[in-house]
Amino acid sequence: MRNFTLGVVVTLLLLLLGGLAIATLGFLPTNADSVPPKMERRIAMSAMDASMERHAPRLTNPVPPTDENLIDGMKIYTMNCALCHGGLDNKPSPLDGSFYPPPPQLIIHPLDDPEWHIYYAVRTGIRYTGMPAWNKALSDQDMWKVTAFLSRIEKLPSPVQDYWKKSTGVAPPPVDPKGEENGHHD
Repeated sequence: MRNFTLGVVVTLLLLLLGGLAIATLGFLPTNADSVPPKMERRIAMSAMDASMERHAPRLTNPVPPTDENLIDGMKIYTMNCALCHGGLDNKPSPLDGSFYPPPPQLIIHPLDDPEWHIYYAVRTGIRYTGMPAWNKALSDQDMWKVTAFLSRIEKLPSPVQDYWKKSTGVAPPPVDPKGEENGHHD
């Protein structure tokens, strides 16, 4: 039994050292314009979600989702987020394939995360993704407005949808009466 345990420990140590050697000797690609392997995406997304669960406070949005606040959130998104996450024209961002990992296209594939989760990502950014922490550039109120907009893209009130269409010439994502708007893609 002792030899078996020693064999397991040595095997794990060799795997760890081998992985470390592969990473530090430059065998892993560092280019940002490649598609991450499926396993890497799965591990990274699981780690990010677990970190959010552990660190993000469960805050309630203090900014009411009025038409005016949602339109303000749409404007803030357009000015600060659309370049990476896709514009209101329902097309992917021109930078979609330029980041590693690629930024989520939030208009085409709206988030289904709770507001506290979205706010925390906006406020603190996401390490190793290119997503900046906006808490130094935007006010708390503006971060909450963009959070309200992002969490309601598929269920915006008619006046906000009208503003979207009038300002862009493109209609927002369609609303499905069953609440399965546009489908979520993880």
